[in-house]
Amino acid sequence: MANTKYAGDRVTKWIRWVARIWGGLIVLYVLLVLIGYGWNWVTTGVADPHAVEAVPLVEYVGLVIMVVGALSLGIAWRWEKLGGTIAVASQLVFIALHLIEGPVSSDPHFVVPCLISVVVAIPGVLFLLCWWRSRKRAIPEKTV
Repeated sequence: MANTKYAGDRVTKWIRWVARIWGGLIVLYVLLVLIGYGWNWVTTGVADPHAVEAVPLVEYVGLVIMVVGALSLGIAWRWEKLGGTIAVASQLVFIALHLIEGPVSSDPHFVVPCLISVVVAIPGVLFLLCWWRSRKRAIPEKTV
């Protein structure tokens, strides 16, 4: 009979590393974007010098929610439950906000942010899955 005691640990370890690599790439990308926006703001005085018209406040709220969700993946490296929960919850709030503010259509300006939100939420779900799998008790040894 195969030893199944450590099989879950290996699967959990693989899931954890997939979530860490995926989440790390997202965190790195978001940090680069924030550095770029900060650099533009410092050098030109505006965050986006190419904006044609004023950006509504609700779009900034969505951006902040997306950034919080992405950066929470960095928190999930240490605290899987906390970081994963923040990532998934923030992306659900972002999608709800996006559904409220925009029409449901095949317009790419509506669909693409939802797809990006799903891409950010998946590592959060994987971190929560790792937390759930690792909190299970170890399989007790049979005593005869």
